[in-house]
Amino acid sequence: MKAIRRFTVRPVLPEPLRPLSDLARNLRWSWHAETRDLFQSVDPERWAASEADPVRLLGSVPTRRLAELAEDRRFLRRLHAVVDDLNDYVGGDRWYQSQTAGLPAAIAYFSPEFGVTAALPQYSGGLGILAGDHLKAASDLGVPLIGVGLLYRHGYFRQTLSREGWQQEHYPVLDPNELPVALLKEADGSPAQVSLALPGGRQLRARIWLAQVGRVPLLMLDSDVEENDLGERGVTDRLYGGGSEHRLLQEMLLGIGGVRAVRTYCRLTGHPAPEVFHTNEGHAGFLGLERIAELCDQGLDFDSGLEAVRAGTVFTTHTPVPAGIDRFDRELVARHFGADAELPRMDVGRILNLGMETYPGGEPNLFNMAVMGLRLAQRANGVSLLHGQVSREMFAGLWPGFDAAEVPITSVTNGVHAPTWVAPEVLRLGARQIGAQRTEDALTVGGSDRWDAVADIPDQDVWELRRNLREQLVTEVRERLRASWRQRGAGTAELGWVDGVLDPDVLTIGFARRVPSYKRLTLMLRDRDRLMDLLLHPERPVQIVVAGKAHPADDGGKRLVQELVRFADDPRVRHRIVFLPDYGMAMAQKLYPGCDIWLNNPLRPLEACGTSGMKAALNGCLNLSVMDGWWDEWFQPDFGWAIPTADGAGTDPDHRDDVEAAALYDLLEQRVTPRFYERGQGGLPDRWIEMVRQTITLLGPKVLAGRMVREYVERLYAPAALAHRSMDPDTAGELAVWKARVRAAWPAVTVDHVETSAATATAELGTTLGLRVRVGLGDLGPDDVEVQAVSGRVDPEDRIADAATVPLKPAGGPDAEGRWVYEGPLSLDRTGPYGYTVRILPAHRLLASGAELGLLAVPSEEPGEAPGVLLR
Repeated sequence: MKAIRRFTVRPVLPEPLRPLSDLARNLRWSWHAETRDLFQSVDPERWAASEADPVRLLGSVPTRRLAELAEDRRFLRRLHAVVDDLNDYVGGDRWYQSQTAGLPAAIAYFSPEFGVTAALPQYSGGLGILAGDHLKAASDLGVPLIGVGLLYRHGYFRQTLSREGWQQEHYPVLDPNELPVALLKEADGSPAQVSLALPGGRQLRARIWLAQVGRVPLLMLDSDVEENDLGERGVTDRLYGGGSEHRLLQEMLLGIGGVRAVRTYCRLTGHPAPEVFHTNEGHAGFLGLERIAELCDQGLDFDSGLEAVRAGTVFTTHTPVPAGIDRFDRELVARHFGADAELPRMDVGRILNLGMETYPGGEPNLFNMAVMGLRLAQRANGVSLLHGQVSREMFAGLWPGFDAAEVPITSVTNGVHAPTWVAPEVLRLGARQIGAQRTEDALTVGGSDRWDAVADIPDQDVWELRRNLREQLVTEVRERLRASWRQRGAGTAELGWVDGVLDPDVLTIGFARRVPSYKRLTLMLRDRDRLMDLLLHPERPVQIVVAGKAHPADDGGKRLVQELVRFADDPRVRHRIVFLPDYGMAMAQKLYPGCDIWLNNPLRPLEACGTSGMKAALNGCLNLSVMDGWWDEWFQPDFGWAIPTADGAGTDPDHRDDVEAAALYDLLEQRVTPRFYERGQGGLPDRWIEMVRQTITLLGPKVLAGRMVREYVERLYAPAALAHRSMDPDTAGELAVWKARVRAAWPAVTVDHVETSAATATAELGTTLGLRVRVGLGDLGPDDVEVQAVSGRVDPEDRIADAATVPLKPAGGPDAEGRWVYEGPLSLDRTGPYGYTVRILPAHRLLASGAELGLLAVPSEEPGEAPGVLLR
């Protein structure tokens, strides 16, 4: 019979064991080995059965066992030591507290998903894992972050396969009472709530669940509350599910409700109010509207509120393609704002303008969340150097007239949280070499460019570690493969072959990620005969472990999964290539350390960063990747291989895939497998071991989430906090009025005439020319603008590359015609084709960039005397 209601019965822990409950509720256990070891010792079998989840473990331990532990002095000593360590970790000073004054008192970090631990399945892929790693690294560094997300009652789907290899989705119901979260409560004990107004007088209410991630609180909004109607209860049903209106309501709840949740949390706990708001992708962009509304309630007008909000907002874009951005119908957005809905005192037209695609090729009837995110943030970044470049080109239309290189989007390359992703065996080897504390500091705080101590680890130890990790992966794969085949309908008698799958002494390649078409899951299948030869080579075989989920609505991705599965089902190769369903954090933590090669073959430049290869690298796994994302930035032949790309203009997609697949096979046949299997005088693969060593020594410090979060603090959070503090109501009003005045006056701003002291069209290196420029400023004055000389090498079309800018100074004016004269030097500091031009930009002390307003005046291109001199 089926139960009509479900609830969780919690055990009553004996008094001496009460601290176990506190340890289970702080997710630091997910990356702290001593805490996990303590929970495992409570009951090793139940620990395994609970999938290493302390909350589930404590809910299943018999009373008799708890009574035994309450009397076990050795266990209690360990318990108190771990509790003391957590208290010191949470309350003591860390990296952030040792920095100079002026850093933000708090930062609110918004993301639609967070991958903190498999025990809290609120993530689908890289964006969520990155957000979880950001929180954990911030905690390790002592950065006062507040995470904000949604609590999805079904999380992301669980993946199984049909007998024919077709992906099937299952959405298990998650009971928050069985998760490592707690309700945020008011002083009277009632659950804290936020609410949003919906069209027609309805309300969307949400409770706030708190997950404690070390020092960092993570607030998660849950609409499944009795006060809501059925439709509203389902708003937080599943991650990335539902139609447009469903997604819009999720993003309104995340952004607007999230700000209200932060205010509630700070009111109830005394936590400092955030000075900086960080939007992880455009999904939370509505947070800026709520903050403008807060300021308008305090007496500011919309434009002044916008300037104040922009000053303290950071926006991170994660997508390299316009199709990856959420866009909503303008009328749908308009219906959910205004007098009859949310933010009733705010003009709906002003809201819609923030998301308008006003650039060439934009859709006038769509509301673009990334465009709104960029307009509401004074600072923006991509997630690798290459992705920053791609983002500047993709969004250049918002800054018309500027070259893509000057679009104000910087980059902070992603990193990964080493204590989460590094295998315990690797950590123990590091601790044996340099000590436990130095190892922990190296993996969390970072700061060193190299980890030279790795050079002192004997080759034998490195190779034994790699084989041990490979052997563990083989065991894990066989267990998961057997379970998968049973789900596909196979009987035990059919599965004897699984015991021979993979070999701990064979070169092992890993490929695991989401399955959109651009990641090319099946590129390895382009020439199946060559792949079979690689898998079955008599002396240098390879074996491949593949995992990944296609989006539930992506039948093309599901066909790719099925194609790979059917190949892996072939009895000739099934002992050498496997597909493991239900890729997630728990599987990943076994997969990365156990592989020798991490394969990545996306279409360049569509991989924004690609952090899975970073996690593999930290475990001594070598990368074999297309030059995309982080690999484009940090690749060296000392520690990996680059797959050449066939990215010439007009390349046919099929031909491109054939060329790149052939390059992949060539690398495996001619360079990768020979190096793995060749043995030196001591019987070890000396050259392979040296590449493992170089991977950890040179890449290790770079790929850390600690390095990433420190960059965010120094390059984005600290300047944003400074700008936020300077933007009091009067200053915000001043800036808003100034921007309006500049925009209105800009059509009259002109570069009229340029003179140079150069007598000829050639000049010698080191020469300094004198520039004299006549400009029209209309109703503006010299304090409102900066006149610049822009110079550098030129291409055959006379476009300036690697431009250097020098401000020119006013030398007189205005004359009878209202014109001003500017003068300055131009140094010829490089040889070859060289050119310059002059331009005028708005200038104000509160602008983060001269390009911020997207306004630019340059010399006319009308026929006549050239305003710039080209030196060849």
